[in-house]
Parts: sequence; structure tokens; C-alpha cells
Amino acid sequence: MHQPALYPGLAGKTVFITGGGSGIGAAITRAFAGQQARPAFVDIAEAPSLALVEELRHATGIAPLFIPCDVRDVGALVGAIEQTRAALGDIAVLVNNAANDDRHRVEDVTAAYWDERMALNLRPMFFAAQAVLAQMKRRGGGAIVNFGSISWMVTQGGFPAYATAKAAVHGLTRTLARDFGPFSIRVNCVVPGWVMTERQRQLWLTPEADAARAAAQCLPSRVEPEDIADMVLFLASDAAAKCTAQDFTVDAGWS
Repeated sequence: MHQPALYPGLAGKTVFITGGGSGIGAAITRAFAGQQARPAFVDIAEAPSLALVEELRHATGIAPLFIPCDVRDVGALVGAIEQTRAALGDIAVLVNNAANDDRHRVEDVTAAYWDERMALNLRPMFFAAQAVLAQMKRRGGGAIVNFGSISWMVTQGGFPAYATAKAAVHGLTRTLARDFGPFSIRVNCVVPGWVMTERQRQLWLTPEADAARAAAQCLPSRVEPEDIADMVLFLASDAAAKCTAQDFTVDAGWS
């Protein structure tokens, strides 16, 4: 049974998670509830998100604040961040997790599709960080965790717009770390490998793909959503007080 480390300093802190209702995001929401933090999350998938709230209400006594939101709508995203502040207090931790890795061929990409991929996989991270800046300044500091990907590092094809957006996250992380650092706000990037969410299992996990994954990794075991959540907890905690502008890869040694 998975047993995450305990970080007492996270208790009572307001945490805002994008895409926090399913997959990796749900594991992150569970992890912060388990720390007795005050998690809030946005997601477009309402049914699993509401089910997660009830699950955690019974399991931990913490009922996360769920706000339905499409992160491509910057106004709605900023509004959800303000709603979280009003309900739970200034945000101490921002987790920019929401993304979509749908496959696409170079020949099929239009300008509109390219812009939509950036609007989902990159743009929300900047505007969420911009929106929490004043709150974290008032608190005297905070932590922002962005989500990158090993996909472009291992020269994976089949989704050029997604890979480009994810590569850009690393640059965004480093420049925000410099700009936010004087206010004791840390900005880091978690870099997952192939994480076995339910979506990944349904769409792309075949015996052949799984064998290739095991061969590419140094460690043979699959990376699970809880493995990623563990790293997010660390980066949000006081244990990572001097960590900023860095990439933290959780891929079992693939990249």
C-alpha cells in the first residue's frame, strides 16, 4: 500500500490544482487532502470530480473545493483562482497540472489546432501563476509546480504541438523562478515519464508498448500517478525550501 511522506507544514495551506479531478491530478488532490491541506481544483470532467470530492470527504475529512472550469478560458481560470481565495484564503501552492496529449500528425495540424493546443497545454500555466502572484506575496512566499514531459526529451513523435508546449514549460518555469524569487516564491517543474493513468491504459497501453517502456526505463516497474504526487508534495513542502528553477524527473530512468 502506498504511504506518502508527511509534511506537517502543508496542513491548512490553500492549494490550487488545475485538472485535479482525474488521472495524475486526482492523485495530487488526494495527496494534499491526506496532508490536511485545503485543496481546490478545476476540471472539465464534472462527474469524476464530484465523486473525488465525496471520496475525500469520507476518507480524510477534507472536502476539496471543486470549480468546473475549462482552463483554455483564461477569464474563467482567473475567476476560479479568486473564488478559491475568497473561500479558503490566499493560495500557498499552485499546481499547473492540466494538459492533454492527444496524438496528431504534422500533416493534419492547422493554425487553429496549434493555437488550441497552446491554449490548453501552456497558456494556463502563465496566467494561473500571474493570478496567484499577489496572493503569494501577501503570504510572504509560496510554491508553484508546473508540469513538463519527457516526451520531447526522448524525441517522441506523434504530437508536435503538445511536445512543443511541454518543452516551453521548462523555459517558463525558469524565467518565473527568477521573477518570483525575490518574493520567496519557488517555481519548479515536475517531469513525468509514462504515467499509468486510466486514460493511458485505455488508449495506448498494449503489451508491445509496455515491453518497450520497461526496456527504455532503468527501473522496470510502471510509473503510477501516486509517484508523481509524491514529488509534487515534496516541492510544495518546506523540505524543498531551497529548490527553485529546477526540473524534477519522475520517469524510472527513461530520459
